[in-house]
Amino acid sequence: MTTLRLVPAVAAICAASALAVETRHWTQDSQSDYEKATLKRVSVRSDGRLALAPKVDEILDASTPYLWAVAVDSKGNRYAGGGGPGASSAKLFVIDAAGKSRVLAELPGMEIHALAVDRRDRVYAATSPDGKIYRVAAGGKSEVFYDPQAKYIWAMAFNRQGEMFVATGDQGEIHRVGADGKGAVFFRSEETHARSLAVDAAGNVIAGTDPGGLILRVSPKGEGFVLHQSGKREVTAVAAAADGALYAAAVGTRQPPMPVLAAPPAPPPAPTSPQTARPQAAAVPPPSFGAGAPALTGGSEIWRIDREGLPRKVWSDAQEVVYALGFDAQGRPLAATGNQGRIYRLDSDLLSTRLISATPSQVTALATAPDGAVYAATGNVGLVLRLGPDAASDGTVESEPLDAGFFSYWGRLRLAAGLNAGSAAIETRSGNLDRPQKNWSPWAAVTLSGDTGRVQSPPARFLQWRLTLKGPAEVRLVEIAYLARNVAPVLEQVEITPPNYRFPAQSLSLTPSQTLTLQPLGRQRRAAAPAVSLDSGANSVQSARGYLGVRWLARDENGDALAAKVEIRGGNEKEWKLLKDKLRANHFSWDSTAFPDGEYRVRVTVSDAPDNPAGSELEARLESDAFVIDNTPPEILGLAAQGGVAAWKARDALNIIEKAETSLDGGEWKPVLPVTRLADATELDYSVKLENLAPGEHTLAVRVTDEYENHSVAKLLIR
Repeated sequence: MTTLRLVPAVAAICAASALAVETRHWTQDSQSDYEKATLKRVSVRSDGRLALAPKVDEILDASTPYLWAVAVDSKGNRYAGGGGPGASSAKLFVIDAAGKSRVLAELPGMEIHALAVDRRDRVYAATSPDGKIYRVAAGGKSEVFYDPQAKYIWAMAFNRQGEMFVATGDQGEIHRVGADGKGAVFFRSEETHARSLAVDAAGNVIAGTDPGGLILRVSPKGEGFVLHQSGKREVTAVAAAADGALYAAAVGTRQPPMPVLAAPPAPPPAPTSPQTARPQAAAVPPPSFGAGAPALTGGSEIWRIDREGLPRKVWSDAQEVVYALGFDAQGRPLAATGNQGRIYRLDSDLLSTRLISATPSQVTALATAPDGAVYAATGNVGLVLRLGPDAASDGTVESEPLDAGFFSYWGRLRLAAGLNAGSAAIETRSGNLDRPQKNWSPWAAVTLSGDTGRVQSPPARFLQWRLTLKGPAEVRLVEIAYLARNVAPVLEQVEITPPNYRFPAQSLSLTPSQTLTLQPLGRQRRAAAPAVSLDSGANSVQSARGYLGVRWLARDENGDALAAKVEIRGGNEKEWKLLKDKLRANHFSWDSTAFPDGEYRVRVTVSDAPDNPAGSELEARLESDAFVIDNTPPEILGLAAQGGVAAWKARDALNIIEKAETSLDGGEWKPVLPVTRLADATELDYSVKLENLAPGEHTLAVRVTDEYENHSVAKLLIR
């Protein structure tokens, strides 16, 4: 069987899109749905629950680029320390219980990276790089408390005995310092930086490192044990929970280790006391904090390590950088992040809540006061924010605009609220620009009866909603039904295929599928299923004598399934005759031998009726170019032989004579050129020399073929 491959550019009908004209639903019920929404005083949980955020007040604008540390004493004084690139001094700020703020001290160095308050409410500030730990009195007088002789001082924490532990870099050491300011190296890690530090209830020092991403536990005797190695480079924060669990935040992509080059052995170093200067190693790039820190890639993860030491990843994000960990008044972990200024609360091992998105790019430090308020320091710009302990009185959410794709009608809105008391009101507006502005419709309230109401905004392409929460109201889902207006299909091209070929028989079943494919778990249904094309394109035809075919290129912007009608009309006829109706393919073949020879046209009409109610369907129509049906073979006239030459005339009523052939005495067919040498007319003369004929009778057969592969044969007896 001969098969002809057709040019694929016009072979297939446009695949059905996901925009069929049927009622669809715009559903927002997950945290990712609100990434581009505008939330004001509203928090969003990872499962999509919306609730009022903690009340946020700005209590200090430090007029400095970064604040890296925040601490609270028992009298209600709040302290913040920071600095910035090129600063001549590091600044320590205090906000007293009455809310008045001032610069408490300016210390030598570029930045304050760590603050701590002892049992006597004395505040300690550590500067970097090449810094020291200063004890600052209430009046602002400062004195050097301890010099660890380290490039960086990253964190400080007190145990119950009043001993201070200090995490340093770039030698990866942890120092222990007594109340008298005398100290020494308590633990040497094999890392470049002891990056973060906390003390648990048993007096163990918990430390995070860089660049290996280790979480270490160091016993009061100085014995170290790796609790977990994260898949990240830098453990920026560790925190000990009241229930004995530990939390650690790790950030950045861990790089493969550099090859170690052999070096001659060095003499052992001379013993040193903690206050004795020692040679400093060459400066290395600092980790994520501080001026000149390299940009981190790879996102963040938070690990929970239970009291038995079992680690479990409880939160991760591909973009966020966790700078600090803390706890709210209920003991739930908090994570301060950048570079979108967000604070997250870990509600469980599976759920988290994005509490706020601050205007500054980074939230760098957290501290919780006895009254339950949480204080956050920020960078870029340096502020101190107070969160809670009360929730905001109201809040709003403005959704990202829905692009329905077409002019659409808006229907029922469903607002799934939580069980908590409170009120929720919702409005919508619509427009035909891709961003809300003055030329959109005004906000129109949706009157709810129970949890549903009807959208009052006028039909348009785009829609936006605005939700207002008051009191302890919660909203779990916002869903809006809409229907795109039907548009007519487009029929771009109709083509007649070569004669004597037909399209293969269709094997597609029109029986609706009895199988439904569900969305993967964790992904909610967003809209109705797209229309399905019943045709995969027509690129091949098979040899079939007398058949003709037509194919067409059609599309429907709504994604509706299309049905086609094919009609034919002769050149001298007035009415179209039906060949086939309700075709769900984009091609059709028919037996042309039932039609008289002559010139014809085919008309194709496509309709979106399969996906639209009766009376609302639309259609498009297009005619083919004129073509010929020719099933009559050409004539052979005047075949005769004289003087060793045979001659004849070939003539066809409709088509060009494509070729002529001769066969002598039943031998092989051999082509013959016309007298003009060109096969370019419906009537041609032929002449062929009869050479080297043996004496006796011979039979000469002549065969001529037209463009439609019709052929005729004539024979001549030669004596």
